[in-house]
Amino acid sequence: MTTASTTYNEPYNLARKFATLDLISKGRAGWNVVASWSALEAQNFGLETTLDYETRYARSAEFVEVVKGLWDSWDDGALLFDKAAGRYFDDAKMHVLNHKGQFFKVRGPLNVAGMPQGHPVIVQAGASEQGRELGAATADVIYAISGSREDARAYYADVKERMAKYGRAPDDLKILPALCPVVGRTRGEAQARYDALQALIDPLSGLGSLYSTFGDLSGHPLDGPLPDGTLGRQELRSVSALLVERLKREKPTIRELYLRAGLTGSARIGTPADIADAMQEWFEAEACDGFNITPATLPGGAEDFVEMVVPELRRRGLFRAEYEGRTLRQNLGLRPVTSRYSRERRAAE
Repeated sequence: MTTASTTYNEPYNLARKFATLDLISKGRAGWNVVASWSALEAQNFGLETTLDYETRYARSAEFVEVVKGLWDSWDDGALLFDKAAGRYFDDAKMHVLNHKGQFFKVRGPLNVAGMPQGHPVIVQAGASEQGRELGAATADVIYAISGSREDARAYYADVKERMAKYGRAPDDLKILPALCPVVGRTRGEAQARYDALQALIDPLSGLGSLYSTFGDLSGHPLDGPLPDGTLGRQELRSVSALLVERLKREKPTIRELYLRAGLTGSARIGTPADIADAMQEWFEAEACDGFNITPATLPGGAEDFVEMVVPELRRRGLFRAEYEGRTLRQNLGLRPVTSRYSRERRAAE
């Protein structure tokens, strides 16, 4: 899964890169769609500041639609390679996009065909109104962050309900909340690992994680409350919403809040059975379709999960023993891609 920004790329180049990657990887490519928000990042592209929030998301939505349209440039069997007849492709199975929108003007077609997945898997993240709408319209997978199982269930239901107006079934999208497993053979061992990780967080780094939401807190006591009315630019709205909600609910000190803002925001601490219990509860409560595992340390954290938690999940029948398909799309349980031109033909028949 590769991240690429819709703010500082062009649809044609990005579509070509991911189509090529899908061919090279034999159907294992995925694009994590992000809309860049940092002014410092903008300054690497000849700009002083980034686009405003509404414009970023509007550009992102059009960007994804253009990319998907370019990926639909060639029907199955379009490439003939008929040397004797002098026919490289069947022009009836080639489609020129001719997109003209608010942000982009793209003719097409894409000069890459025959992707194993039809489209590389599209991944998106965001819990804001715009993020939910974009995910419901375009994503195959959403990386989510939820403060509780109840919040996760509400988010899951809301996004899935939005999909019908885009002609999509709920199972066309997999919602995967972040899960940071801190696992030990005993609960005491797991807690000790967690405490050791928390002790490594430098206060400046902790304050940095709160800056976008609350502004500069460096002049306030770390073990005191946040000053009233403290809010920053909140470029990352979904993250900011979680922090503000936690502040209202728990009334933590500044130090407690930044410790909860990092690793521990999605942490589950305990034995393999404890971690599996939490995962099973969320899955069976329709709070998720699976999880985005985000180990606190690499490679050790990932190895601990694979060696200790995965066998427990398999014992419960909750995790595969082998891959079901050959492509990433198949192994996520997603349906094969139907191009827009195939849908149009079926609608006309």
